[in-house]
Amino acid sequence: MSLLIPSAPIHPAHGTRRRWLQQMGAASLGMAGTLSGAATWAQISAQSSGQAALVLGDQAGGLRALFEASRTLDGAPFAWRWANFQGAAPLFEAHRSGAVDTAMAGDLPVLAAAVGKTPLKIVATRVGQPDSLGIVVQGDSALRSVADLRGKTVIVSSARGSISQYQLYGALEEAGVKREEVTVKFVLPTDAAAAFASKQIDAWAIFDPYYTIALQQGGRILRDGRGINTALGFITATDAALADPAKRAAIVQYLDRLARAGEWALANREAYAQVYTQLTRLPIEAARTITGRAAIAARPVTQADIAALQTVADRSARDGILPTRVDVAAITDAQVWRGAA
Repeated sequence: MSLLIPSAPIHPAHGTRRRWLQQMGAASLGMAGTLSGAATWAQISAQSSGQAALVLGDQAGGLRALFEASRTLDGAPFAWRWANFQGAAPLFEAHRSGAVDTAMAGDLPVLAAAVGKTPLKIVATRVGQPDSLGIVVQGDSALRSVADLRGKTVIVSSARGSISQYQLYGALEEAGVKREEVTVKFVLPTDAAAAFASKQIDAWAIFDPYYTIALQQGGRILRDGRGINTALGFITATDAALADPAKRAAIVQYLDRLARAGEWALANREAYAQVYTQLTRLPIEAARTITGRAAIAARPVTQADIAALQTVADRSARDGILPTRVDVAAITDAQVWRGAA
């Protein structure tokens, strides 16, 4: 089973609420369909409305669900359009090409994008919970510990440089398993979800919402991200967007509203889960779990965040996850956003 993330409709400054994530079981959406006309739309919107126009990159609709629930984008002084992706790899392809102005991702995908010469800056931090990802196996699997993965194949989603790869490598090191003792294959989440549901996959390293869905379909946790992953996510903006005064101001407004959305969700967890399940058509129990441990709170980037991400960068370079070390301070602009007004 897989998630269908349809092309997002164009939103003027006063957006309307729509259902946007169809029930699992539909085919996955490719990047070309998601981004069709995005750059042209931004140019036309800016010219016709006199407002800055942002294309907001999202993964599996997580950010959009938060804003739809909190309604904190209502009345924003800029035009926007959502561009949704099933994982960080296609999202950062769009970021690299300038087809989206902002993106959201976990720690390692941001670093991988920087290695890939994506012209970006980290402009905000989001804080989640490390048990929102993990390694899952079939409920009746003979695999009982990470050590049992020796000689096995593990599917990692979404691509090289994902938070799931970092989590898997950390779990293998913890268990004393050499990476060459495990066959690792990279498959995008919706494709892997279909294979896992049909029991073609024995072990899958994955993140929410796919992680929770796999568990509710009878999967079992072999090892979650606690003690391995930072649970930090980041909002990035393209260098081109930050260099445009109107777009830079719109990004600050966007981040202000993201912070308020997070505050609303933390104070209204059940209401957030109810809206999330209406929008995604996922079962309410899955929605409660996903929203309860999602990276909701947004804050300005701190020195502690930079240090934590630098640790991930150094370890990833050491382990060969990344081909080179990333200087986190060099890809961070903590001056863009100082916090919600």
